[in-house]
Amino acid sequence: MNAKEIKKQFPILDQNVNGNPLVYLDSAATSQKPLKVIEALDDYYRRYNSNVHRGVHTLGTLATDGYEGAREKVRNFIGANSIEEIVFTRGTTTALNLVASSYARANLKEGDEIVISMMEHHSNIIPWQQVAKVTGATLKYFPLQPDGTLDLAEVEKTITENTKIVSVMHVSNVLGTINPIKEIAEIAHRNGAIMVVDGAQSTPHMKVDVKDLDCDFFAFSGHKMGGPTGIGALYGKKHLLENMEPIEFGGEMIDFVGLQDSTWKELPWKFEGGTPIIAGAIGLGAAIDFLEEVGLDNVLKHEHELAEYAIERLSEIDGLKIFGPKKRAGVVTFNLDDVHPHDVATVLDAEGIAVRAGHHCAQPLMKWLEVTATARASFYLYNTKEDVDALVTGLVKTKEYFGDVF
Repeated sequence: MNAKEIKKQFPILDQNVNGNPLVYLDSAATSQKPLKVIEALDDYYRRYNSNVHRGVHTLGTLATDGYEGAREKVRNFIGANSIEEIVFTRGTTTALNLVASSYARANLKEGDEIVISMMEHHSNIIPWQQVAKVTGATLKYFPLQPDGTLDLAEVEKTITENTKIVSVMHVSNVLGTINPIKEIAEIAHRNGAIMVVDGAQSTPHMKVDVKDLDCDFFAFSGHKMGGPTGIGALYGKKHLLENMEPIEFGGEMIDFVGLQDSTWKELPWKFEGGTPIIAGAIGLGAAIDFLEEVGLDNVLKHEHELAEYAIERLSEIDGLKIFGPKKRAGVVTFNLDDVHPHDVATVLDAEGIAVRAGHHCAQPLMKWLEVTATARASFYLYNTKEDVDALVTGLVKTKEYFGDVF
């Protein structure tokens, strides 16, 4: 895989920021978009913009084919059995809220348990807090090991016969930890619980097979994998989705509407009320095409190499602390002595280097790390070792700028 050649397919990366070549190291927040995706969106709006499903005219048919064709691409991309198991959403947050609001609220009661981990993104914490408040269920947390990983022995201890839902992120957006989802799912199922997976940080970077993972629900976002913002998907096992009620009502999702009652369309459309995210789905389909051409195995290998190189180079800087395990995805989170992460990010931005600073929507994890915020560099298929070198040079300048701190 030639990252330098791939980078040429991302127009936004060919620019200067603050007088320096852009070094984009914030793909965990959102990835940049390849020309293939930009052109797919442009083609839809220029050539066949129309609403889907209801029209019989040519543009409507083309739009429907594009939208439903994207659903089939998603199905194949994550290894689902049927398009009935693929619900388009606004993204991971919406998908997880759908599971919490529809499945969990209807199936949990006082005395039941929901188990998540301390490393979760807020999108995989707050929905379960709300479910616990409404149903009387108890929200529990897997403890973390000192390096920010999960220990399966602790998972076994935490999940009990009262556990009904286990929800864990596949990859940590802060630590880069790759969680053993398949093994956790087996423990959950053995105890009669379902397994929900936040796949926002894994789906763009590695091959996902929901059947192999044996998860019951799997959520991800398009914008982190080269697709447009505002589109994502929820995978759910068919028998679970069939027994869930929609949480949004209106056009598109109905079968029959009477004066006092209504019935719903079949899966997956009963969960997609209103005009759907047509352009977003088509763009997501184009992003999947792009990633499959590159190969997810190549992407994963490339990012592991970059993460290893980044840890090696960053470890050369005195006073820099790296958080997370040695073996990780393409995310490196760190702090530079007493320099606030926002100050670090500001100085780096002056050098044309984009990193993320803050709590990364993971305040419980920040508390566990005993920090208020961190800086984060995250890599994707268009990043190179030269980008890492630029980051290291920028951090050395940052350290010199705040030299009075040291």
